[in-house]
Amino acid sequence: MAIVHPFRALRPQPVRVADVAAVPYDVVSRDEARALVANNPYSLLHVTRPDANLPDDTPPEAELQYQTARANLERLIREAPLLTDEEAGFFVYRLVMAGRAQTGIVGVCAVDDYDREVIRKHEKTRPDKEDDRTRHLLALGVHTEPVFLVYRDVPALEALVEQTCSGVPLYDFTAEDGIQHTVWRMADADQVRMAFADVPTLYVADGHHRSASASRARAVWRAQDPHPSAEAPYNFFLAVLFPAGQLRILPYNRVVSDLNGYAPTDFIAALQARFEPRPATPTPAAEGDFSVYCAGRWHSFRFRPAEDGDILTRLDVSRLQTQVLEPLLGIGDPRTDKRLDFVGGIRGTAELERRVNAGQAAVAFSLYPTSLEALLAVADRGEVMPPKSTWFEPKLRSGLLMYAVQG
Repeated sequence: MAIVHPFRALRPQPVRVADVAAVPYDVVSRDEARALVANNPYSLLHVTRPDANLPDDTPPEAELQYQTARANLERLIREAPLLTDEEAGFFVYRLVMAGRAQTGIVGVCAVDDYDREVIRKHEKTRPDKEDDRTRHLLALGVHTEPVFLVYRDVPALEALVEQTCSGVPLYDFTAEDGIQHTVWRMADADQVRMAFADVPTLYVADGHHRSASASRARAVWRAQDPHPSAEAPYNFFLAVLFPAGQLRILPYNRVVSDLNGYAPTDFIAALQARFEPRPATPTPAAEGDFSVYCAGRWHSFRFRPAEDGDILTRLDVSRLQTQVLEPLLGIGDPRTDKRLDFVGGIRGTAELERRVNAGQAAVAFSLYPTSLEALLAVADRGEVMPPKSTWFEPKLRSGLLMYAVQG
């Protein structure tokens, strides 16, 4: 059963929360991060994306990256300032996007649950990103960004959330992208903890690298601890836990830098020879359809059925890999091939067109979203999807509530 505990939050004062709160580190480029922090000394992006404060030629793996992150966090604690709650607690965090609400519980989850698959994954991590987040966490000693977890709906937890939301919020603001963020402190931590004890499984929706880094950093801290304890703060990581029924998944699209020797007309001809054509549209209308932008035009097709009918091989992201990317474009490992890049669905198909038209990519692929049911089914079988199979929206803001594991 899931172990979810209250925690003493490191957090901004209400008057400063909108300035501190930031988009997740991995949804913006360095240039986008620089633009966001340019006139805001309190943005958590100074901490989560220290490269926004460093010269362009600073290597991403340089120790200066992590020293800068630590220095920026210490400055933020002094100057924002950030405060630490005297008592541990749970929180409710609601996001409202275009009139649609998504409400979760903020607590800390056990690294042991992650290691023994009570918290299940659906994607493999990229080694370079996992290394980066582990070093970042070890340098800070603070979980600055929560992992986005999912559980199958539990009426007892929903009742506690509804009761909490009837009270006065701790924070309530609307970010520049129009998404409203509201946070309440929950009244009875014991009730919340006991309700989660009846939840058999949690699932990582977003934050595979953060949860993996929590496990790796815990191993380092525990080895350094002369008196390790099961209740030591480093045995837990920060998470927001949402009921599955509230979640929305957008597609995670792909762009490829070259056509593996094909001329654009020849590449499209190769697709036409292999796949059933569909009415051309940037956005696929149904599962099994995919759209291709190349040489200024959209083309739409339908994948061939998966040979074995297995749920994993039926995924559109899997079929794109096995039927197009590998055999035609020579992309054998989507985790490591630098010719392949991923574009979150929130950026829309216009971003795919922009990249191809600007010469940043030779071809773009627009996919139908992976279903949440498929995600849970794959995770329950102990299997993993291809990288970047799901894009959850709205994204959690970082910096509302943080969790310090080291002084």
